[in-house]
Amino acid sequence: MVSRETVTRWYRNRFVWVAVIMLATSAGAVALVNTAGSTADPADLRGQILTRMRAALEQADPEEHNHAGHDLQQLNIGEETRQAVICGVHVYGYEPVEVTQLADVDTVYGFHLCGVAGPDRPWDVAPKLAGPLIMDMSVEPPGFQVVEATAEVMFVDRLRQMFPHKYAELAMTEALADSEMVDLRRRYDAAAGL
Repeated sequence: MVSRETVTRWYRNRFVWVAVIMLATSAGAVALVNTAGSTADPADLRGQILTRMRAALEQADPEEHNHAGHDLQQLNIGEETRQAVICGVHVYGYEPVEVTQLADVDTVYGFHLCGVAGPDRPWDVAPKLAGPLIMDMSVEPPGFQVVEATAEVMFVDRLRQMFPHKYAELAMTEALADSEMVDLRRRYDAAAGL
């Protein structure tokens, strides 16, 4: 039998209350994570777009990435010596914005940073291609349009001409997330045999 004194001591013990609070907090966190997971369709779509963009850029020949005056001819790229292109991407947004399936996305606005991985070529000396781009997903394979300055139009003005305002503002301040950059470097080192 439990006496009233034992119950009172248990009730006043601060360690028991710490355990009760921690248990309640953990249960609340689990409930929030499970609830957030059930409504994550747009985040899932964004992840699918990111994966599709990365794969399309990496499957393209480096010459197709050639922009901003980069000359990749020095790499001796040919049928038997194709260099691996390893890319990190960031998705600013897509249109139409109301779609929920990858097949319904027409246009993606994003950023890419790609390195051409040669055997034993460190990241620091690898040819790189980077900048805001538009991916046209209405064609197969997807088409890319890179934002570039011209003799008459500055880069920032060209960016504002090509991107919707909300995505242009993001493109001026955001590039790759830290986690994407770490993953890019890891995959590049593996492709270069480092």
